[in-house]
Amino acid sequence: MLSLKQMTNGLTPEHDLFFETRPDDPEMRESTSLWIFDENGALGIPRIGIEGEAKSWEDRAYQANVALGEGRIVDAGGRGSGPSPLGADGRATVFGAGPLTFRCIEPFRRWQMTFDGSGADGTVQEQIAGTIDASRQIPLRLELDMEMVTPAWVHDHSPERVARMSDEERAEAQSMGFGWRLEHMFRGKGRLEIDGGTREFAAIGSRIKRQSVRPLTNFRGHCWQAALFPDGRAFGFITYPPAEDGSAPFNTGYVYQDGTMYAARATRIPWLTDLLPEDDDVSFELESELGTIRVEGRTRLTTFKVMGKNDGAPMEFHLHQGGAVYTWDGVRTHGMIERSRVQE
Repeated sequence: MLSLKQMTNGLTPEHDLFFETRPDDPEMRESTSLWIFDENGALGIPRIGIEGEAKSWEDRAYQANVALGEGRIVDAGGRGSGPSPLGADGRATVFGAGPLTFRCIEPFRRWQMTFDGSGADGTVQEQIAGTIDASRQIPLRLELDMEMVTPAWVHDHSPERVARMSDEERAEAQSMGFGWRLEHMFRGKGRLEIDGGTREFAAIGSRIKRQSVRPLTNFRGHCWQAALFPDGRAFGFITYPPAEDGSAPFNTGYVYQDGTMYAARATRIPWLTDLLPEDDDVSFELESELGTIRVEGRTRLTTFKVMGKNDGAPMEFHLHQGGAVYTWDGVRTHGMIERSRVQE
């Protein structure tokens, strides 16, 4: 088992707790999200999470996507208040919004999540076409116990680090957020209650937690992929499209192998171009001191958010949140992918 120092990767155990009270900065946010997959690929929850902003601290946004295979999805989301952040031991181990609650059982090692609410029953094709019927609600309950199996992948954009960045680096960093962010891969046990029945499953996935100010004025799209393999290897990366001024875009990632996390950057990136319900080629390459690795990927268990000028938005914004079947040196797994594109 990795030591706590290895798991925190430069942070402290307290970084895995929550704000006890509303932050002073109205733009500060507390955010936690999960990407959950049946290790056999039978179902996926390609993002379930909470965005708690100080300016609306008691009215937090929550989201829950469920992909059930063959194009069927359940699209849940809304706003709500949360329970007290203080757990039985007096620490801020609880974070909730409406029907969704996260609990930190042991920092950087064990967490729990419950969702007890409802969502719109539909298809990914309806999401792409913008025709999903939000009134077609069905009950949905989800429980998950998870154990982290990789060290935290840390993005530290604290004031001290940002002060040392160039103007170009600072502009790229702001889309990730000024503050800090961590990401883990986990294994766990899940329980989904839907359609009057219960499905228990062995889960794999990603856990993301951040406390940051995140201005998105310069956001122009992104590609983010991560997965954990049966042999213990893992990868993750996030990158943005090339900037108009020709400066190097934000591009950071890792390869985890034999107990060591190696810094990496993505090449041959599968940007979002077409809104395909399934089987989009999302293969990529990562460069690190280990050399270049190629991972083959095909999308499945996909969900979309398609927003445009007809919805009152100033521009077209397409967001793909889904799963993928990844193959690395012949080893196969299910992992996450999130991509977006912004069009004037």
